[in-house]
Amino acid sequence: MPMAGFQRGNFKMGDRVTRATQSRELVRAKRLRQALERGAPPTFVPPAVPNPVAPPLSLSWSSIEKSSVEKNPVEHPGKTNSAEKNSKNAKKISSEETLNTRRQYLEQLFQNSPDPLVIVDTSFRGQCVNQEFQRLFGYSAAQVLGKPVNQLIFPLDRAAEAEWIMQCLERGEQITLETQRLAKDGTLLDVSVSSAPLIIDGQTVAFYAIYRDISERKRAEALSSALYRIAEKASATQDLQQFFAAIHGIVDELMCARNFSIALHDPESQLVSFPYFVDEQESAPAPTKLGSGLVEFVLRTGEPLLCTPQVAHEMQQRGKIKLNHPPPLHWLSVPLKVNHHILGAVILKSYSKNTHFRERDQDVLALISQQLAAAIDRKRNEQSLRRSELCYRSLVQTAVYGIYRSSLDGRFLDVNPALIGMLGYDSAHDVLSLDPKKDVFVDPAEYTRLVDEFRRSGRMDGFEVRWKRKDAAIITVRISGRAVASDEPTDVLEAIAEDITERRVLEDQFRQAQKMEAVGRLAGGIAHDFNNLLMVISGYTEVMLGQITLGHPLHSKAEAIQQASDRATTLTRQLLAFSRKQLLELKVIDVNAIVADMERLLRPLIGEDIELTTSLAPSVGCTRADAGQLEQVIMNLVVNAKDALPNGGKISIRTASVNLDDSYRPENTFIKNGPYVMISVSDNGEGMDRETQARIFEPFFTTKEKGKGTGLGLSTVYGIIKQSGGYVFVQSEPARGTVFTIYFPRVDEPSDAIGATPVALAAVGGTETVLLVEDEDSVRQLVRETLESRGYRVLEAGNGADALTLAAAHSDPIHLVITDVVMPGLNGHELVQQLQSARPGLKVLYLSGYAQDAFPSTAAADSQKTFLQKPFTLQSLSRKVREILGPPAN
Repeated sequence: MPMAGFQRGNFKMGDRVTRATQSRELVRAKRLRQALERGAPPTFVPPAVPNPVAPPLSLSWSSIEKSSVEKNPVEHPGKTNSAEKNSKNAKKISSEETLNTRRQYLEQLFQNSPDPLVIVDTSFRGQCVNQEFQRLFGYSAAQVLGKPVNQLIFPLDRAAEAEWIMQCLERGEQITLETQRLAKDGTLLDVSVSSAPLIIDGQTVAFYAIYRDISERKRAEALSSALYRIAEKASATQDLQQFFAAIHGIVDELMCARNFSIALHDPESQLVSFPYFVDEQESAPAPTKLGSGLVEFVLRTGEPLLCTPQVAHEMQQRGKIKLNHPPPLHWLSVPLKVNHHILGAVILKSYSKNTHFRERDQDVLALISQQLAAAIDRKRNEQSLRRSELCYRSLVQTAVYGIYRSSLDGRFLDVNPALIGMLGYDSAHDVLSLDPKKDVFVDPAEYTRLVDEFRRSGRMDGFEVRWKRKDAAIITVRISGRAVASDEPTDVLEAIAEDITERRVLEDQFRQAQKMEAVGRLAGGIAHDFNNLLMVISGYTEVMLGQITLGHPLHSKAEAIQQASDRATTLTRQLLAFSRKQLLELKVIDVNAIVADMERLLRPLIGEDIELTTSLAPSVGCTRADAGQLEQVIMNLVVNAKDALPNGGKISIRTASVNLDDSYRPENTFIKNGPYVMISVSDNGEGMDRETQARIFEPFFTTKEKGKGTGLGLSTVYGIIKQSGGYVFVQSEPARGTVFTIYFPRVDEPSDAIGATPVALAAVGGTETVLLVEDEDSVRQLVRETLESRGYRVLEAGNGADALTLAAAHSDPIHLVITDVVMPGLNGHELVQQLQSARPGLKVLYLSGYAQDAFPSTAAADSQKTFLQKPFTLQSLSRKVREILGPPAN
């Protein structure tokens, strides 16, 4: 700002005053001193009046002398004596001394003022400056006097301000403003300026200016504003990068922050990263382990560091740091602390000699870092909270279980997508608008029990209820939940709903399968033991029929025993089929060919009042099964359908090739994925209810009248299909017919040729030695007698251990061992292994009530050659023995 000064008039501060002052002039001088102290214009007119009416102050002291003469007029010379002259001279000397003293007062007051003062002439050239002005701006008095002040201390961008100030002062106005001035070293100073004209004899002869250094106040205001804005940005900005950029801009307003970076330290990984890095010469470094550089020094010590290359060199020599490259010319860093915990550091760099950092910058940056550290810590906590919320939100939104919040008065408050899909709706809005008690719960009483349980214990664990979907389908849901605090006026329930409908169906089916397995084991065990009894009955009946002539009275009775035994044998075979313990001759068969052959046999069986249709898909494929058993399955299903059509109707047999995947679940039943050959047998008969369907495959269960069925037809179907690796399902409703659907695994192999049944050999005997091992005495006796009657030499044993002892004691060859499979102690397989190790080439014939015991892992085609299933006829025993031993020698 231009400094006021003297140019008009010849008076300068320091000129001697020779004329005596009068009291009025002393008063004016006193007021001048007070004005200078107050910084007010040195006129004796009130500051509010720019153009005074009263006589202006003269700084030439001549006015003081003139006033003194006026107050003491000169006497007539004629009347003046020497005494009077001496008195006048003394008064004159006294006035001069007083004026000189007061002039010195004013000079000292001007020079020692704590505020910088300058007086310029009307051309704004410096005329007088005090010591504080010289100290503040760095110019000596000689460098200012006679020089245009506006060219010395005015910044280049304030030319318009200088022009405005000169115009105001030339109009006689007093001005006061806050602005910036330039020191000699180029430093910009914040100052407060008060300036006004100096008036003598009614004319403006100079201008004065009083400066006050307000840099500290401005810095404090700027710092306070910066801290406030940092807090404001911390609240308004969500993203940390945007927040760091805003902090960079705020710091750059307070000091040179062209190169600004923020380092953060992760205590868990011990990595130092730079999430914000702006630098003229370097790129942002990658996260690294805590090292021994300048930044790490600040992080370790928690103290600010103002560093230059010289300081860095000294620190490196003392082992405090270790640098891999030279530091910049000026480097400043302060730690980011929160409750004595160091989060990181703020770093400022300067690569220019003209820009350097001072202790004052360090103090300012330290204050900012406190606010910044708190904001960063809060931001990181907020981001961590948001990440946690997003994580839990994602868990809820992507959960496979239904999750919801509801009030106890029956309102859904929030639902996740799984619950929306569980109820079959399209949007959350649809579900939130439902009344759970009316629109969701099948039985409102279940909802009441659920609420009562919640109010009683405050939580629910595994509460099973039935819900209805949008499509009216009923699902079983298990609910677990608890009470939570919320802003809702009533208690809120947070719950997880799991659709367990499929699980319950599977559990029911598993229980059914377990029941069928248990019944099958029981049936198989009964059939096994019963076969031994039938073996004796049918065997000795066969002996009796061979010895009684046709006309004998006992012959017909023996035939009746034989027929009853045959019927009992059929029943045991069906029981074995249900228990999946019969021998199957597995071959690759063409399903369409089997069904086509069966069609000719089935038409006469079902009668003329029932229409039989077949729909065979072309290239349906093959499966591995026993052709005879598959025919038995189709036969039993068609007969079952025929019995459901007492007044006639339709039966349809259909085949197809299907590929089943996860989307296929017939009535939610598990079935392995893959290619299958499908056979379905359907009718439009009476149908079945669900209770009947749950038991149709149980042995001896029948809905027919007493004496009309054994209840083993469908159980035989179930056993054959399961033993072949297939699946069977039933769909039926009362009065709407029944559909049985069978799935056999499809194989990509050509079908095997089904040859004719080989002609049985004659039941001839032989002379070979046979070792017979059977734990059932009556069966062993029957077989021994039969073989001996055919000429064989029989060695018999009641168990495996006796058989080994007997074989070891027999030195002659043993040609064949006939053994039961299931025996106490050593079983048939183990016995044969030990015998064949001692007698290589020993031939064997297994006897058993079911094939699974004889051949758990042997091909069925080979097993038939060495296995005879009980009960068997004595003729079949003789033929099988001869078949294994080969043709007789003679």
